[in-house]
Amino acid sequence: MTDVKPQGIYLDNNATTRVDPRVVEAMLPFFTEQFGNPSSIHSFGADVGKTVRWARDQVKTLLGAEHDSEIVFTSGGTESDNAAILSALTTQKGRDEIITSAVEHPAVLALCEYLAKHEGYTLHVIPVDSLGRLDVNAYDKALSENTAIVSFMWANNETGTIFPISRLAAMAKKVGALFHTDAVQIVGKMPLNVAATEIDFLSLSGHKLHGPKGIGALYVRRGTRLRPIIRGGHQERDRRAGTENVTGIVGLGKACELAMEYMEHENIAVKALRDKLEQGILAKVSHCFVTGDPADRLPNTCNIAFEYIEGEAILLFLNRLGIAASSGSACTSGSLEPSHVMRAMNVPFTAAHGATRFSLSRETTEAEIDAVIDAVPAIIEKLRALSPFWDKDTPKAEAFDPAYA
Repeated sequence: MTDVKPQGIYLDNNATTRVDPRVVEAMLPFFTEQFGNPSSIHSFGADVGKTVRWARDQVKTLLGAEHDSEIVFTSGGTESDNAAILSALTTQKGRDEIITSAVEHPAVLALCEYLAKHEGYTLHVIPVDSLGRLDVNAYDKALSENTAIVSFMWANNETGTIFPISRLAAMAKKVGALFHTDAVQIVGKMPLNVAATEIDFLSLSGHKLHGPKGIGALYVRRGTRLRPIIRGGHQERDRRAGTENVTGIVGLGKACELAMEYMEHENIAVKALRDKLEQGILAKVSHCFVTGDPADRLPNTCNIAFEYIEGEAILLFLNRLGIAASSGSACTSGSLEPSHVMRAMNVPFTAAHGATRFSLSRETTEAEIDAVIDAVPAIIEKLRALSPFWDKDTPKAEAFDPAYA
């Protein structure tokens, strides 16, 4: 992309992405010129309705879905997650058990925990191993004819670890349960073909793929019932009431169109920059390791655990240099506790506090990666000099994988 970006180095794209200027350009006419309500029958509304249908088709194509009618526009990933899970519990009469994983986004975990505590549902939280991979045997044992809904993220927002969603969905179908995946992090980064799976529901969010905030979508497989959580008018085929967020929908459609163009770039060029960043830091800094599954991980995500220092301090020093990164999910930032993902992976306490996520995008340049590789070692050295726990002769934490030893 050739347009001028804001000053600084932005490596927090799993939290949110910059809206592509071409997405903004596509949205602008729908604020002032094409302002009709798409539900209206006059030409002002009908013309806008055509564009909404175009955007729906772009989302469908990116997901590899079969029918435009399978796409329901929402306000974002959280609403989509909630709508899928709550609908499944309402429509699956006689089933009162929920299955999810220990590393889900709060949009799923917080809801499931609330339903278990206050609504009487039985919740099975499936553990992961030290690389963030799901314990499939534990999942298999939890499945039963009482399972109403299974909800697993497709790719983890902190480590990038990818779950074998097609296999997990097929397992749910064997006991007649519905299957939902929070695909917010993987949509737009890797090719998907949801029609070839047994997924019933899939959530995505526009601001994770260079689209605007406040818009998302829920894929609902044709034939799967969706009980709306927002009632009122007949929008979205009676599945989500309220006048459509046309500007957001147009922006999401354009973002999906562009994501298809950049898919190869994401998986080759962005991945190469991610690998260079990891290798550069690991070569210059001792007592640190990459978290997540090295064999099956998002091409843009790098989470490095630095031992004996605080991640928040790392972020503050990086920010002084104009470098934006993260210590985990933006939805849980501000907590001094290690992230629930690091805890679920049993990352040693001495390293979990120092876990720092660098998430790249198609806008990331090699010069930016070089600058971060140069900056990080001095920051770590300075912070360790201040740490009462640091001793350069202290043995490393147990390596999670020989590749990172």
